[in-house]
Amino acid sequence: LTSFSRKKHRARLIIFGARMVSFKAAAAALVTMGAATAWQTNVPSFINTKNLQKSTVASSAFHDQRSRAPSRSAMNMVVTDPTASSGPGGMFTATNAENRRVIPEDVRGRPVMKVVYVVLESQYQSSVTAAVKRINAGSDNMAVECVGYLLEELRDDEAYEQFKKDVEEANVFIGSLIFVQELAEKVVDVVQPQRDNLDAVLVFPSMPEVMRLNKVGTFTMKNLGQSKSVVADFMKKKKQDDGSSFEEGMLKLLRTLPKVLKFLPSDKAADARTFMMSFQYWLGGSPENIESLLIMVGQDYVGPVKESMVGKEKVVAEEPVLLPDKAIWHPVAPSIVFENNQKYFEWYNKEFCPDAGIDPETAPTIGLILQKSHINTKDDTHYVSLISELESRGARVVSIYSGGLDFSGPVEEYFYDSAGKPIVDTVINLTGFALVGGPASQDHKKAASVLKKLNRPYMCAVPLVFQSFEEWQASELGLHPIQVALQVSLPEIDGAIEPIIYAGREGATGRSVPLADRVNLLADRAMKWSALGSKPVQDKKIAITIFSFPPDKGNVGTAAYLDVFNSIKAVLEKLKSEGYDVGDAPMDKEAIMESVLNDPEAKISSPELNVAYRMSTDEYYELTPYAKDLEENWGPAPGNLNSDGANLVVYGKQFGNVFIGVQPSFGYEGDPMRLLFAKSASPHHGFAAYYTYLEKIFKADAVLHFGTHGSLEFMPGKQVGMSGTCYPDRLINSLPSAYLYAANNPSEATIAKRRSYSATVSYLTPPAENAGLYKGLKELKELISSYQGLRENEGRGPAIVNSIVSTAWTCNLDKDIDDLPDLETYDAKNDTPERRDEIVGKVYSQIMQIESRLLPCGLHTVGVPPSADEAVATLVNIAQLDRPEDEIEGLPRVIAASIGRDINDVYRGNNAGVLDDVELNTKIVEASRAAVRAIVDQSTDSEGRIKTVKSVFDDMGSFIGGMMGGSKKPWIKAIEEAGFKVDEKRLDPLVKYLEFCLKQIVANNELGGIMELLNGEFLMPAPGGDPIRNPDVLPTGRNMHALDPSAIPTAAAVEVAQQVVQKLLEKLADENDGAFPESIAFTLWGTDNIKTYGESLAQVLALVGVRPVADSLGRVNKVELIPLEELGRPRIDVVVSCSGVFRDLFINQMNLMDRGIKMAAEADEPLDQNFVRKHALQQAEELGVSLREASCRVFSNSAGSYSANVGLAIENGGWEDESQLQEQFLTRKGFAFNADKPGMMEQQADLFRTALKTVDVTFQNLDSSEISITDVSHYYDSDPTKVVQGLRDDKKKPMSLMADTTTANAQVRTLSETVRLDARTKLLNPKFYEGMLSTGYEGVREIQKRLRNTMGWSATAGEVDNFVFEDANSVFIDDPEMQQRLLDTNPNAFRDMVTTFLEANGRGYWETSEENIERLQELYAEVEDRIEGV
Repeated sequence: LTSFSRKKHRARLIIFGARMVSFKAAAAALVTMGAATAWQTNVPSFINTKNLQKSTVASSAFHDQRSRAPSRSAMNMVVTDPTASSGPGGMFTATNAENRRVIPEDVRGRPVMKVVYVVLESQYQSSVTAAVKRINAGSDNMAVECVGYLLEELRDDEAYEQFKKDVEEANVFIGSLIFVQELAEKVVDVVQPQRDNLDAVLVFPSMPEVMRLNKVGTFTMKNLGQSKSVVADFMKKKKQDDGSSFEEGMLKLLRTLPKVLKFLPSDKAADARTFMMSFQYWLGGSPENIESLLIMVGQDYVGPVKESMVGKEKVVAEEPVLLPDKAIWHPVAPSIVFENNQKYFEWYNKEFCPDAGIDPETAPTIGLILQKSHINTKDDTHYVSLISELESRGARVVSIYSGGLDFSGPVEEYFYDSAGKPIVDTVINLTGFALVGGPASQDHKKAASVLKKLNRPYMCAVPLVFQSFEEWQASELGLHPIQVALQVSLPEIDGAIEPIIYAGREGATGRSVPLADRVNLLADRAMKWSALGSKPVQDKKIAITIFSFPPDKGNVGTAAYLDVFNSIKAVLEKLKSEGYDVGDAPMDKEAIMESVLNDPEAKISSPELNVAYRMSTDEYYELTPYAKDLEENWGPAPGNLNSDGANLVVYGKQFGNVFIGVQPSFGYEGDPMRLLFAKSASPHHGFAAYYTYLEKIFKADAVLHFGTHGSLEFMPGKQVGMSGTCYPDRLINSLPSAYLYAANNPSEATIAKRRSYSATVSYLTPPAENAGLYKGLKELKELISSYQGLRENEGRGPAIVNSIVSTAWTCNLDKDIDDLPDLETYDAKNDTPERRDEIVGKVYSQIMQIESRLLPCGLHTVGVPPSADEAVATLVNIAQLDRPEDEIEGLPRVIAASIGRDINDVYRGNNAGVLDDVELNTKIVEASRAAVRAIVDQSTDSEGRIKTVKSVFDDMGSFIGGMMGGSKKPWIKAIEEAGFKVDEKRLDPLVKYLEFCLKQIVANNELGGIMELLNGEFLMPAPGGDPIRNPDVLPTGRNMHALDPSAIPTAAAVEVAQQVVQKLLEKLADENDGAFPESIAFTLWGTDNIKTYGESLAQVLALVGVRPVADSLGRVNKVELIPLEELGRPRIDVVVSCSGVFRDLFINQMNLMDRGIKMAAEADEPLDQNFVRKHALQQAEELGVSLREASCRVFSNSAGSYSANVGLAIENGGWEDESQLQEQFLTRKGFAFNADKPGMMEQQADLFRTALKTVDVTFQNLDSSEISITDVSHYYDSDPTKVVQGLRDDKKKPMSLMADTTTANAQVRTLSETVRLDARTKLLNPKFYEGMLSTGYEGVREIQKRLRNTMGWSATAGEVDNFVFEDANSVFIDDPEMQQRLLDTNPNAFRDMVTTFLEANGRGYWETSEENIERLQELYAEVEDRIEGV
């Protein structure tokens, strides 16, 4: 950027062909053009109103009067924050309102009007300051004292007290965009008592309770959001007419009212007109507009000013100087804005691009969405810098804005050419807000449909609002939680990707400051996404990245419930069919697997995978800018991971332009010392070399991360809002990333989106089927069936009961049935018929729990929709749930009602083992299955698949029904054949719903979704979660998002939580002579709370006795104490361990819990009725801290770290003894969240230990049939049972319980019952292990994973019965044929299985015969030889 020329009197930016190598050139350009004034707060030329009139309508960065501004280097300002403000530790916002205080230097006998303002963002600061200084310098009628507060600053006690003082002394209060509930309440608490004393209160779009403070003469909004009011009615009507949001309504009202007001008597209309004019001036945002606002309000409403004006002529208010509501803006355009894109491109393509060295014919075009208030207030330097960076890379830029908060109109108007063809290749929303509705109310459906029509990648970058640049840099958590909720979570629901922070705030002036490296990264990534849409497919390079976890040859291609190599085959076929160059890639699962797993150069079968590239250390250090930073943890490269001793080794195989690579592992899995570190270590050199290879040597255009999940997104760094030193950001750098993630895991998918900038593509988990019965369990069911027919027969009935008791003992059911009669002494002949029924009922209830338990069968292959049988399994589960919000009753409820029973009573009787109810429940289940199968059969083809879903409710269906003489519908017939007569009309809503769900289940866009991303298109968003609870998760193949964090817990979740808490406390009181537990240790998971809309979060609040309260916009962000009289029991203390993922997604909910627990601790109540207070008082004394500090009960990992590493240690054998695992848990999980210091997770290991010491019960939730307690290591990784036992003074093991809400019949079981149930339905169940073995290599690994996770429960809780290991040994080791199958299919995973059995015995978790151990030892040696090719 070399010169600033004037041609035809127009400012123009000239860029000579060469790319702007660094940000410094852009910064220099800004200085040349006078952007330095953006940081000046006291510019003498403000007095020159002539110049000012011009500057209102010219861009701040380029208006030519600025080139005469006092010289001040902008270099430092762009790259670092000039302020070094530091506030109270742990607060996010440490800026100071004193920077916004202006006091007139010379009053000159004029009356002084004091103005206090509160705003969400700081861009108004410089305009208000300038306006006040102009008045003080130039007005004869008044002087102004002014002070402004950023909303977030009111959290600080000192700032809040000063705010109170300022409002007490003020004449005028102004507020805008006050949308954070707890802070809105603070504003109301201060302003409401002073409202009558204030001369005017002006509140622009904010929460209704703040808007009701408005007062301009006789004009008020006191009824807003309550009963009848003109404004409220207008808003409601606008929302009905066009779905517009609250702010849109305000803006339309603003445009309409002045016209209406002209026809009202002037005295009545004057005050309303003043309010509307004020709003227009405020929206105008420039110093002139703010000056007009203050003069108008001062001379008409402020007492002392009005009095001094008597006999004087009032200053005639200038009309508001407003930019058009929507337009295209460019910093160097000759006219400020363009109202159509034809005129814009005429100037841009013909005049700007040639001078800038951009070829309009071939250049990619980036569409930017801007916030109008930044252009109004000339706070646009961050926009200018990104535009400069994009143009320096040869891109065209179209920057649009909207006056309201609905950007869909300008997108539709300006991003298409006259023929309706999109003109942009990528869109970046720089406002950080949702596309439609901003911070208050959103229309995500409208946004997604507008974006899909445009069909271009949609990035939503985030400017720092509540933090200065330095505060964000220093914060481990990263972006402020309120911003995460408003500007990351909500745009994701629109389908946005890549929440990159690109601008900071300068503390002293509040101006926006571009962040150099972030702006560069954003520009690079936008260019790469654009290239995906334009580059010829045969030239595009795609890197498919697979995972190996734990790192071992038997585990390559790990992904939850995914048949990885079969799925890669499907992707390769799809790429080939679309013209991608896949070279000589084999189209056969085994061959693909072989090419990645085995190095053909190795003379014998080697543990080494295929080596794709050897990177010398010189090349590595040259291409990896952060390599030196890794030496602190790993020493100099190459190290011993992914290394041959001299070079770094990249494993994988290239086919044409497609590379299939194996992502290295964390590297510290087997290192007991590293596992103990409280914070996770950096990636190792091999990990860094892998991503360097993809980006700089293979030169991938995009990377496809294959399955749930790898390690990239869990590397150390900030939680959200990565900086250039965060490892996920450094590793992925400029590579576009598509990430296949299981649809039932939205929480970790969201981490991948936010931390590794990945667009996710959801895939289906295998359909859950009933576990069924086998061996002795099957025999038991047959015996019970015989008993039901012969129970009256005194000869045969008792004999069958004896056989039932004997078989129940053989099946180890004595562990689950407390009073199962003693085998040696019992004879049913001597028992009463009632007691015999009771015994049989309890056994029947147990085996039906096992039979009806859901288990996912086999593994999913990407792009293969479920078969009809699989669809039935899913639909049966969907049909059992009541959905009151949709007015749909569950099928079991309707069937039970047909015989006059309430299904909840049937469940209660069934769970208690009442024989008649167990029988009835079984019949209802069978009738439900038959009915669903009848619905699915209508649409099933001869191959057992569903191509199209035939509806019985459409015209054709009715016609056929008529032809058949109105014969019964197939599902009604099926229910009748099962013995029930139901009301057909009552079932209609459910059947319609099931048809809709069936369409969703068989629609499949997984391969399509992958291709849309690789082709640079917009992938439609979809929620992630449990498809049974929320069928909107289907169809898969869409960009998965979590939910609006402020929406949970929902009212329905609170209701379910209360029921579970009641069952939990009843069970505990029963087993403890009616006494309640004093403290319960809780584990909270991200995915579980997304799936259940916050049920477990609501359980924590219910135990403590606080209730969540929604604000006037329906967002849950406050809590209130339930009085003890209403609660009817003591408040139970809790110690909450949140997963790292929960911490990342729901930090606002951690705030909610912490506030609720502190409320309980501070309540002045008897200690025998408030265990929270009782323990907090004891701990405050013991630790020498305040009661409030001692009542911290919400813990997690440090920011950027995940898990207790207990799972890693157990999976990799890297642990000495249980004390090491317990120490890991305490060290890594002992970081407290404190609502008084929301900006940090503080290490509070002592407080964590003292809180855990009081725990009587440990508790977790199981909410989904797809992921149970032995499927993943997470559940035992965070289980504190033995930790608590070690800490308690009496060393008593706490009771361990699990709530199971996987079905409509929610239950609370002990942990050991749950482990047994899980083992019987999965590890020991032929239906499960044969289903897994049918998928081959991956299947053996899945079986071994369940065995290893079962041993994990022995290590952390000691709740695994000996028979589980004994029976598993019989199934997999004793049977020579099974042994051989496992060995042939995946020898490495089989070796791990043998190791696990030996380890379980060696650590004392499994007692078995010497013979078994010797056999295992021999087997181990055999397998080793086989693997090493001996």
